[in-house]
Amino acid sequence: MGVARRWVFPIIWMIIFAVIAAALVKFAFFGDALSADSLEYPTVAIEEQHYEVATGTITNDVELTGNITATAAVPIPATLSGEVREVAVSAGQSVKKGQEILKLRAEVVNPDGTSGTQWKIVEAPATGKLTDFTALVGSSFQVGSAVGSVAPPSYIVSGTVPSEQLYRLVDRPKEASVAINGGPAPFTCTGLSIAFASASEAGAGVEATSGPTVSCTVPSDVVVFPGLTADITIAGGIAEDVMIVPITAVEGAAGSGNVHFVLPDGTTELREVVLGLNDGVNVEVVSGLEVGDTILQFVPGAEAVDEEALPDNCYKDGDEVVCY
Repeated sequence: MGVARRWVFPIIWMIIFAVIAAALVKFAFFGDALSADSLEYPTVAIEEQHYEVATGTITNDVELTGNITATAAVPIPATLSGEVREVAVSAGQSVKKGQEILKLRAEVVNPDGTSGTQWKIVEAPATGKLTDFTALVGSSFQVGSAVGSVAPPSYIVSGTVPSEQLYRLVDRPKEASVAINGGPAPFTCTGLSIAFASASEAGAGVEATSGPTVSCTVPSDVVVFPGLTADITIAGGIAEDVMIVPITAVEGAAGSGNVHFVLPDGTTELREVVLGLNDGVNVEVVSGLEVGDTILQFVPGAEAVDEEALPDNCYKDGDEVVCY
């Protein structure tokens, strides 16, 4: 028994440890790599997604947030360089367009060299309330200078639209639908206009990225107040039963663009297409493709992909689009 404890058992343990060590060495340096087919569960694959061109409807509604403001006051220009001789109104009074505001008199030299007197009546350029009016009999004005202003009893709704969205408003709609937060039912505002910041305003600190200002007039029968916020919807047109593709598949989004056409052998070629309306997710293809054609769903090497525009079976993983 003593011999067994001294020699046999230690030898047996040495053999066991040697077998374990050999197995570990084989696993670490000579073991076969796991293949995808040997895994119990399927793995996620990153591949180029295809899109089959189909028909659909594009509703080109540009939506933005705006504010309600009072219509800007209209200056009342002096029509003569001269002296005020009569004042027909007072500050704060309501006036109608064309109503007499004051009379100006000037001493002039007639064509024959004699002295004479010239009179001019200054009229209200708009209907509203007289503001900034301080003219008195005896005061003088230069022609074109403001003797006061008229504040129209109306309001406008305005908002900023990103410059790139103007491609969706090429036809320049004349009206928009407006919904006041916490206010009356949605209504139509008219006289829609788009104004761009002037060079002087840009130099004064107006951010170039803020975009142009869209504004329209609130109907007189709609009760609003300055400072209210509003949701503005500008209808830029609708195209029904037309070829559509995701904007993620197109290089360019207005007028013309390129898509990556998938050939029968699986390779791709660049195809030029003519584009129509887009709704921010899909874009109309006027020509360059046929229904049933296959293209890449995402432009190769695109810097960014809007995750909201991805199919339900895809998501972004860093700079990669992963689909399963």
